Amino acid sequence: MLLNTSSNSLSQLALQRFKKNFWGVFSFWFIAFCFVLAIIAYVVVPDNSANANQMHLSIHSKEPGFQVNMLTIPSSLNSKKESWGKNVFFGEEFSDTEIPINNYSFTKNHLLVTTYHEGELKGLEKSYELTKVFPEELTKEEIEKKYIQKRTFLLGTDKYGRDLLSRMVVGIRVSLSIGFVAVFISLIIGMSLGAISGYFGGRIDAAIMWLINVTWSIPTLLLVIAITLALGKGFWQVFIAVGLTMWVEVARVVRGQVMSVKKMQYVTAARALGFGNARIIIKHILPNVLAPLIVISAANFAAAILIESGLSFLGIGAQPPMPSWGSMIKDHYSYIILGKPYLAIIPGVAIMSLVMAFMLIGNALRDALDVKA
Repeated sequence: MLLNTSSNSLSQLALQRFKKNFWGVFSFWFIAFCFVLAIIAYVVVPDNSANANQMHLSIHSKEPGFQVNMLTIPSSLNSKKESWGKNVFFGEEFSDTEIPINNYSFTKNHLLVTTYHEGELKGLEKSYELTKVFPEELTKEEIEKKYIQKRTFLLGTDKYGRDLLSRMVVGIRVSLSIGFVAVFISLIIGMSLGAISGYFGGRIDAAIMWLINVTWSIPTLLLVIAITLALGKGFWQVFIAVGLTMWVEVARVVRGQVMSVKKMQYVTAARALGFGNARIIIKHILPNVLAPLIVISAANFAAAILIESGLSFLGIGAQPPMPSWGSMIKDHYSYIILGKPYLAIIPGVAIMSLVMAFMLIGNALRDALDVKA
């Protein structure tokens, strides 16, 4: 009972210290908000098509707050109705045609529209027969209400005319997913090798340290690029590649912690009771070295986001049309000198904010879990 009370009190003290750190708490809620936004992305974004990939080339590179009337031409294809859950997590399969227009008018049996244009350019004039294009049972007022809507692009449009806000929100998924998977892989490999190396020592320790030092000597980005090229371009390949390069620091920290913890009396008592090495490592040693691992995981989460953004910028990360903040910067960095820098600055600020949040929460956890505090 005394041990449990002491353990609980230490956890409560750490939580109290964390709550007193303003930037740590702020970062925690910011990251929590990003997680929730990533989960419900297709519910809240204006463009809920798969990957927010609705293109309108006539309204490309528009400034934030841009508004336009959008005419939707329903598809004649009988598209299969997808489940609600699939639409929420993967977006809707959008087969209708959207046309930005400047003005429109109805005649007896036709809808006359002028496609979007600006400056001296003239838009195309098109005519649609109401009974052939729209459901016959709808009146002109119902057609106008349902199929002609004013669309507002809060962050403007990218160079393909896609809604930048929708792409940014859906892009959160890529950044958070890469962090989760990379940190998970690095923890599994790093904790296993570090614990084995620190616990057994001798030749096993020498062999694992040789592997750690060789991996440590290779520049991280070059190693990630090499693994990515070996596995092929793609979403999951990048996750695996980043995870396989981030285990080294975890292994070094775990090795050092295990070497000091294995000399403690409770480990000696566990050996005396006849417990196996695997049980001692998993049940008794690793739970007592989790504090530094939590801090490292937060830093690795931030590093994984930066690495994925760099890979996407180089064209070997998440592949189009999947929205990635790094690929958005790649597509629009030339616009910085063409008078529309926000197209590259917005995703850049998003990357900076998320990375800074993880670094700040890592620092706050380090201070909260410091036993000397």
